[in-house]
Amino acid sequence: MKPGLGEGCSQGRQLQFPPPPRLAAFRTAFRARGALAVLQHFDPLYSLLHHFRAVQTAVKEDALELMMQVVSKHSNELPAILGDSELSHADRSAHLNALKMNCYLLTGLMDAFEMETCNNSLLEVDPGGKNKKNRTKTAQSSWEEEREPLLQLLTQLLQLDLRQLWGGLVVEEEFVSLMTGSCYRILENPSIGLQKHRATREAVTHLLAAALVHYDHMFSATLKITQMLQHFEHVAPVFAQAVSLWATEYGLKSLVGELLREIGQKSPQDLARDTSGVKGYATFITELSERIPALVLSNMSVLLRHLDGESYMMRNAILAAMAEVLTQVLNGDKLEEVARGTRDQFLNMLQAHICDINGFVRSRVLQLFTRIVQRKALPLTQFQSVVSLAVGRLKDKSVVVVKNAIQLLAAFLSNNPFSCKLSCADLAEPLKKETQKLQEMRDHGRSTAAPAITPEEEWEAMLPEVRAATQQLFQPPQEGEEEVLEVEETAESTSEQITGLLRKLNYKSAARLTQKALCRFQGKEPFSGPTEDNEEATILGVLKRLYTGSCPGENSEDPPRGNSSLNTEEVVPEEQPQTELVKQEMLVQYLQDAYDFSVKITEALSLISRMMYENSVSVVQEAIEFFVTVSKFGVPQALLGVRRMLPLVWSKEPGVKEAVLNAYRRLYLNPTGDSERARAQSLVHSLSLIMVDASLGTIQCLEEIISEFVQKDEVKPAVIQLLWERFTEKSQCSSLERRAAVMLLGMMARGKPEIVGSNLDVLVTVGLSEKACEDYRLAQEVCNAVSKLASNPKPAQGKNKAPFRLPQNHMLFGCLSETVSKGFAQPSGHWIPFMEAAVMLIYQLAEGAEEICAQILQDCSRQALEKLQEADGQKADPAVSPSRVSDGDSSLPTFLLMHLVSLVGQVALQQVAYLEVSVSAELRRRRILREEEKTKKHSDSSTKKQRPQSTGNETTMEEELGLVGASADDTEAELIRSICETELLDEKHLFSAFVPLVLKICNNPGLYSDPALSAAAALALGKVCMISSEFCDSHLRLLFTMMEKSTLPGVRSNLVIAAGDLAIRFPNLVEPWTSHLYARLRDPCPSVRQTAGLVMTHLILKDMVKVKGQVSEMATLLIDPEEAIMGVAQNFFSELSSKDNAIYNLLPDIISRLSDPNCGVEEESFHIIMRHLFSYITKDKQTESLVEKLCQRFRTARTERQYRDLAHCLTLLPLSERGLHKLQDNFDCFADKLQDPAVYSCFQTVMARFRRAGGKPETKALAEELEQKLAASHNRGLDSAETCQEGSGTPMPEPAKQKTTGGSCRHPLNTVNRDEDFVTPKPRNLRNPKRAQKRPPCKKAIITFSSDEENSSEDELSAELREEETPTKTTPITRSSARRLR
Repeated sequence: MKPGLGEGCSQGRQLQFPPPPRLAAFRTAFRARGALAVLQHFDPLYSLLHHFRAVQTAVKEDALELMMQVVSKHSNELPAILGDSELSHADRSAHLNALKMNCYLLTGLMDAFEMETCNNSLLEVDPGGKNKKNRTKTAQSSWEEEREPLLQLLTQLLQLDLRQLWGGLVVEEEFVSLMTGSCYRILENPSIGLQKHRATREAVTHLLAAALVHYDHMFSATLKITQMLQHFEHVAPVFAQAVSLWATEYGLKSLVGELLREIGQKSPQDLARDTSGVKGYATFITELSERIPALVLSNMSVLLRHLDGESYMMRNAILAAMAEVLTQVLNGDKLEEVARGTRDQFLNMLQAHICDINGFVRSRVLQLFTRIVQRKALPLTQFQSVVSLAVGRLKDKSVVVVKNAIQLLAAFLSNNPFSCKLSCADLAEPLKKETQKLQEMRDHGRSTAAPAITPEEEWEAMLPEVRAATQQLFQPPQEGEEEVLEVEETAESTSEQITGLLRKLNYKSAARLTQKALCRFQGKEPFSGPTEDNEEATILGVLKRLYTGSCPGENSEDPPRGNSSLNTEEVVPEEQPQTELVKQEMLVQYLQDAYDFSVKITEALSLISRMMYENSVSVVQEAIEFFVTVSKFGVPQALLGVRRMLPLVWSKEPGVKEAVLNAYRRLYLNPTGDSERARAQSLVHSLSLIMVDASLGTIQCLEEIISEFVQKDEVKPAVIQLLWERFTEKSQCSSLERRAAVMLLGMMARGKPEIVGSNLDVLVTVGLSEKACEDYRLAQEVCNAVSKLASNPKPAQGKNKAPFRLPQNHMLFGCLSETVSKGFAQPSGHWIPFMEAAVMLIYQLAEGAEEICAQILQDCSRQALEKLQEADGQKADPAVSPSRVSDGDSSLPTFLLMHLVSLVGQVALQQVAYLEVSVSAELRRRRILREEEKTKKHSDSSTKKQRPQSTGNETTMEEELGLVGASADDTEAELIRSICETELLDEKHLFSAFVPLVLKICNNPGLYSDPALSAAAALALGKVCMISSEFCDSHLRLLFTMMEKSTLPGVRSNLVIAAGDLAIRFPNLVEPWTSHLYARLRDPCPSVRQTAGLVMTHLILKDMVKVKGQVSEMATLLIDPEEAIMGVAQNFFSELSSKDNAIYNLLPDIISRLSDPNCGVEEESFHIIMRHLFSYITKDKQTESLVEKLCQRFRTARTERQYRDLAHCLTLLPLSERGLHKLQDNFDCFADKLQDPAVYSCFQTVMARFRRAGGKPETKALAEELEQKLAASHNRGLDSAETCQEGSGTPMPEPAKQKTTGGSCRHPLNTVNRDEDFVTPKPRNLRNPKRAQKRPPCKKAIITFSSDEENSSEDELSAELREEETPTKTTPITRSSARRLR
């Protein structure tokens, strides 16, 4: 052989080696001599193995085929040879050597082919050309086909009794290793676990089984399997399957113990370092326990030491093995005592690891308990403890743990053994009833058993033992015998204690306690009886009185005394009462467990409902799924969760929105019932329940969901039919159900407007008939349903399609006008909401809506005048009813005036919206149509494009103005604006007649003191201000004065809403008053604070208000005592964080304002606020920059409170390496503040957290250096302070005084504020500063809120400030859109 064959391979040349003639010679010799031919022809094949890579594929395959034939023939011949008793020693040796050589060559070729296949599979991704890849795949697949018969051949060989070839001795270990080595080599292939290699895996398993059974391969196999598990992760499932097969089919159960013992003896410290090896062991244990849990159970003890190890994967695997054992082996009620004890021990271990330090372990244990519960393997006695632990994990910081805790609780619900209805209220009543019944049965049992043995007879039986125990008191105590017994506080409790000891047969302790009690309670019953000659007799006398005088059945849980229970049973003539008592006890225990379980589930509901708005999508989805499960079990609080998930239908996460839709689909679209009608009734009833007392937001969310279902045709026609029957009263229902039916029809009409459009006449004639005045809420819902015709244009209509409008004389508007006018003069709390819906509907659908509403206004004002004239006729009566308002000359009912101003305000607002939205859109639509027609004409004529000329008949307003292109939009907007500014409030317009009335009510809060009237007038003023910027500008002082000074929360809330709308319509006018809007965030009334929070949220997020340091007022709402207000603030900052760097830019100013002692925020409250705000700082650059800014703020801080607050903020930032450098660079900024222990402690916290995070060695050195500097500055500051105090006597600066106000620290609103409390905002930008300086300061106007005195002068009744206090306009705020809001 030439030494250059290897180089030939590297150059791509393959040699025919060994030469075909030598291989042919071996083949010929094999035919002649059989398997013994290898003794003369071994060398050529050995050289082929040695130079395998250099040999042509065809030669290698021929060699493999030849060796397979040789071994196969030898295998067939060996049984006869082994059975030949006359076989000579030489022949045996020849066959033995031939067997070794043949097996060596065959297994060598198998290993070579396997290695070549593995290498080629790794090269598949190499871009070596298409043909190469195909060749690789072909060669690989051909070897994989050959592999299985070869393994079967070796298995057949090993099943022979080969020991006779070794002279009846043990087969050489090297030979067995040779045969099994190929198996392990094949298993090292990463693709062996694929389904297509299943036959190969089985062949390997049977081959190794033969070696294990016949050739004592167990020790070697244990070591080899353990090593492979450590180095090859993919073999764990393969070996788990193989070992389970060996244990069950081949009886090799001891191998399981050997393998588990080998794994158990691994060092936990080594496993913690070797993560790849641990993964293989963990998978093997887990899968093995799934297959043969009984055998794993018998060897579990060797693995338990790893439960305390550092490797969480090993802990997970062992706990999973326990769970499999519990579900498959230790399951059921017929377990023996030992098995029951093991089961409880495993359950206790699992419960302990629910609170494991590692989140993956906690999560895994919760998953395991979920499986245990689903397979009903958890004993009832453990239910309560596991449920409690699961509820506790709902507060876990790990998202995965929380998710699995929710899944476990859902599994508990689905598999609970108690009831399909788990309402605490429903369970409490039967529990109380059955407990009382049990007590009666026990009392009855005692009364019937009482004549059997009297207490005196029992005492006589006990007396010898009691006397012996008493006598021991007077003997010297033995070592370790003395037990400590404390006497109770009172003689009665001590008597009970002694009696209990006697019942438990603890006579010695009872006697000793009696001895002490006689000393302590001298003269008190029952220790004051006749004194005997000696102490022993006295003690016995007291014990007898206590025992015979006590009730024998006082404590039903005490064990029986002596043999009395046996005697009692003898007296009872039959066992039936005793059996009934046991049954009753079991029933009570069952009800108690069910009640406790229901209480825990109810507790979990409140926690899980808060998780619906977490950032983690998976947690939100699990929470939604949980409430779907809970709803099926009749838990009353489930409806709250079902409602709470409604707003999530607007989520930007598709997964969350789809989860909500699926939840409502499962809860409501699949009702139970025998017929279509019954299912429809069930669905309608369920949806109606949600709308009972539902807020407007809930209704809107439900509308979105139902419209989605309707668009997808998921709502059956029978449901719609039933709703119409309820509305028309063809189907018997209550007024609430009838109203809910109309609401549901309106919701469905949003998805398909034809549902309402095709039955519009029915809606009008039934809902707005003469009976409408009896139920305004139903009429209001009818208006809302009809409005869906306007708010849902079909997409196919296109932008040039005329909007849907009804003629002015349509019966709908006649009925609406009549109903509004008829109800105007009648007191009703629901007329105003109906009127607002009616006016809005008229403007949405009517042609000439302003004429209809003008007629309504005239009708209502005429009725008011008539009432006024009636009042004038009664002027002789000096007494004025408290329900009427008077200005000295005449009076009107309060509700009438309130109705009038509400109607005026609503018409004004809808008129503006009509002009801004509908008229503007119609102008634009017509213009676009004209432009399209002109373009079409020009294209048809194919002439040059010229400027269009219009005839006199075709001339329109837009063309006269010369509108072209994009400027048309602005011109149309200017046209609408001029109408609002000059015409709507002109003296010729109807509004001008009512504005003075609104202003008079607002200006005279003392005269018009009714709260509802004041709120309505305030809202009407805000709506009228929406019309004209000039009118708004002249009355903003009045509006903000009322907002600040009014004592009525309703007025303040309404004006906050109005101011928010005005800030969007006229931002430059309202901007100087922004600080007064922020001030309402500290209003003493929660409803006003909540309204202000919502309004400011909208204004800031829509960029209609400049976000400055005043946003700290929003931050203070994070600590508001009202949960709803806190939710508003959290939602605001969550939305604000989605804007680029918004919170990051505001944080320094917020920190400065809130840490100011004059701000009124407690230090602990400041920490809560900052913890929430800093959670939005996630970018590294932001963190580093904030570290630098906070350090520099130490220079400008004035008080120790500010030092502490800044230092606390630093602890909230995750410090990176760059952040550490920032601290080092700015050390001088805070070095002198480190003498404060609180500041120094915060910096220590920062450094400790940095150390835990780890880092580079040079970074650790820098951190140590900084820590030394911090400590030195802290100590130097303390030393200098002591020296300063001792030497010069200069006192240390006193810490800033802490305010003692409450958590939210709201400044109360004083009802008798002085004029100086309300300061008109100063102008921010002055065009002429010098002129401004010369101007004398304005004298503040005196504001008085008059009382109800009739002779108050006009000046005294005025609440309006003087004109000089109007804020100067500042720089205009840029709108988010260039066009006017439409």
